[in-house]
Amino acid sequence: MKLETSCLQVAIFAPLRRIFSYACPASGPLPAGVRVRVPFASGSRIAMVLGMGPCPPGVEVKDIQTVLDSTPILDPALQRLIAFGAAYYQHAIGDVWATALPAALRKGQPLPDIAASYQLSAAGRAALQRVRGKRQRALLDALQTDGMLAPTTLEAGLRPALREAVRRGWAQAVAAPIPALRCSDSPFHLHQEQQAAVAVLRAAEGFSPVLLQGVTGSGKTEVYLETLRPHLEAGGQALVLVPEISLTPQLLDRFAQRFGGEQVAALHSGQSDGERLRTWAAAREGRLRVIIGTRSAVFVPLPRLAMIVVDEEHDPSFKQQTGWHYSARDLAIQRARLEGCPIVLGSATPSLESLHNVDLGRYGTLHLRQRAGGAQAPAIALLPLRRQGLQGGLSGPLLGACAATLAAGNQVLLFLNRRGYAPALLCHDCGHVFHCPRCAAALIWHRRDARLRCHHCGHEERLPRNCPQCGSAALISAGQGTEQLEDVLRERFPDTPIWRVDRDALRGREALENVVREVRRDEPAILVGTQILAKGHHFPAVTLVGIVNTDQGLFSADFRAPERLLQTVLQVAGRAGRAERPGRVLLQTHHPEHPLLQALLQGDYSAPAAALLAERVAAGLPPATALAVLRAEAHQRSRVEAFLQGAAALAPAGLEVSGPLPSLLERRAGFERAELWAQAGTRAVLQRLLSTWLQALEALPQARQVRWQIDVDPLSF
Repeated sequence: MKLETSCLQVAIFAPLRRIFSYACPASGPLPAGVRVRVPFASGSRIAMVLGMGPCPPGVEVKDIQTVLDSTPILDPALQRLIAFGAAYYQHAIGDVWATALPAALRKGQPLPDIAASYQLSAAGRAALQRVRGKRQRALLDALQTDGMLAPTTLEAGLRPALREAVRRGWAQAVAAPIPALRCSDSPFHLHQEQQAAVAVLRAAEGFSPVLLQGVTGSGKTEVYLETLRPHLEAGGQALVLVPEISLTPQLLDRFAQRFGGEQVAALHSGQSDGERLRTWAAAREGRLRVIIGTRSAVFVPLPRLAMIVVDEEHDPSFKQQTGWHYSARDLAIQRARLEGCPIVLGSATPSLESLHNVDLGRYGTLHLRQRAGGAQAPAIALLPLRRQGLQGGLSGPLLGACAATLAAGNQVLLFLNRRGYAPALLCHDCGHVFHCPRCAAALIWHRRDARLRCHHCGHEERLPRNCPQCGSAALISAGQGTEQLEDVLRERFPDTPIWRVDRDALRGREALENVVREVRRDEPAILVGTQILAKGHHFPAVTLVGIVNTDQGLFSADFRAPERLLQTVLQVAGRAGRAERPGRVLLQTHHPEHPLLQALLQGDYSAPAAALLAERVAAGLPPATALAVLRAEAHQRSRVEAFLQGAAALAPAGLEVSGPLPSLLERRAGFERAELWAQAGTRAVLQRLLSTWLQALEALPQARQVRWQIDVDPLSF
């Protein structure tokens, strides 16, 4: 240990709000962005060097144990993005760094040498005659046939064989050339609006956010491709963010067909740690031109970043809901600002935040009102359910429309955003409802597995034979889920293929791709699914879309519910009539007179969205004001209330605090939950006040008796 005056300031990869000081190594100060292993508590941890700073007075600082990187692992712009993300979302910077890096790098593993390829050595050619191991033989044959192979192109099963071949001297490393970009011309004729949008976006220079609002089926992806082409041909790189893993395969195929498979890669949580690390490192070295990924891809290092695209920018999946509550869309905008490059936000149903920024002149805007290929927007109609007989939640008119659509050789899509057979199981004699013992929610009945499951905490139990309250065997379901819809439809249409698309039915990484491939065979079929079906998919033969429970979002306590209902209905409706065949959309509802549903009949998003935005502004809700939510949970409700009441009392002047309020799900996984709403007129004011407030909260005695976190710009409650 040493007494120092100038120390390394490091952030431990953990949710700790403190920065720690360590002695500089004898070789001199380390640059920010270098990983080190440091002694911490009774062991050691991986940490990130943030820079130099004064040492704590009178303290003997410890030496670091190991320097893991010779140069910063991220460039200065990304380091500034991470610092911004930690400050804006009021989160521990070490945990922010951990989120930004692949798991292997967080654990201290070295960067892989992506630039190295391997060729057969003289010893390897001699070994070809005697090697008998199946994998070693396959590897040596591949090296002899191709001449040179990169580890990333090998099957996972052959990579251990490559390591063994290198150890034996049968394969030798050589510098691999960067694959050439192979651009293909668009197979489509762009309509006038697309051409105009491409021209404007290609001319964009520096930081220039543009909202591309295009109706479903208007060809936004083709606009992205044509806009990015000159940037890629000039040697630049592009980042394309999508909200869901399910959207990456089809987008990856489109980009690979146009720019070559060697230059395009996906990055998402469904990949192995090794696969993510190799893709991340290849992008960092400039060996990939296009990265298509979900939330965490916003942090992928791209040394020649020329443009960012955020597809389906309105989607709440861009907001992380656990740990560090960041918005990938909003950080992408900040990254574009720091990198000085254009960013395109694409959606058929833009978020009210983006529309508000357009109104304020912060974003440019482009419109695609015409569907590609001459397809017409589907007609939307309401199906009133009052006094209607229902079969598994499906009305007679909707079932009749399904039958007519199938008879015409077309396909049907039915949307219900509820998994399982039924959202509740109850006793017909006494009314007892089976609830999760750990959450304030009913258990979902999964009939095929004969299980009751909680979709919040994962608790599950066997289907009971009798009611635990009165002993009756008269147990019945309440409501409908996708599994029940599938059963009803199979009974009604026994000769028609029926595909259920939800997380329960899709097992394995390629399950959704297989379903999409079958549906595109253009034969009569019915798709039943949840939110997975609502966005991005192209089903040419779907001419009828039925939304089974339109009322689900009409009366929520969440002030964003009307916006989400509007977006969901129009996104799902957009799956109909995308080819030359006209489509129609039927909305089942008990409230056909509701103003929002009446507005939906026009099939237009702009007018009702503008009305909702005006309501938000009048009510003083985001995006007109800035909002953060302080959440707390503990096994004892009294501790939660005591902490939040103490927090409310410490709120600085200018911070408008409401609560404590019970969370929409008051108990989850055994924890009682409540929250405070904290509002200010602008984000800048909110940030300044939150920083002061959170420092005071850490000193509260009650803060150590609960789990608490701050969520800036919350999307769920």
